Amino acid sequence: MKTRSRSLNKADFEQLSEFRYQMRRFERFSEQAAQGEGITPLQYLLLLHIRGYPGRDWATVGELAQRLQARHHSVVALVSRSEALGLVRRKISELDRRQIEVHLQPAGEQLLARLAGIHRAELKSLKGAFTVPQIDG
Repeated sequence: MKTRSRSLNKADFEQLSEFRYQMRRFERFSEQAAQGEGITPLQYLLLLHIRGYPGRDWATVGELAQRLQARHHSVVALVSRSEALGLVRRKISELDRRQIEVHLQPAGEQLLARLAGIHRAELKSLKGAFTVPQIDG
């Protein structure tokens, strides 16, 4: 997708650089926090997207693939590894038996609550760092 825009100046590049730097700092923090709890960063995101799915406390494998921007079969493997740890469970949908619902288990809920709490605190400490760059188009 090509858009016409004015040339970027030094301040634009500095703003974009700072934005990406702060995003990467938060991402690295998140990776370390998840690993400190004995799970992978993707497992943390899986738990977060299940609990945070709009309108309900579970999600289908297809919905999780969309949220994670991953391939369906990769999410199936991720769910399998998380299920083996007792963090999630699969359930065949009662409305559409072709769909697999992924639900958090109590251990997953507890782990997610701990991680989400420290993520929220970290985000609060970065308040203002995540302003979206204003680039005129």
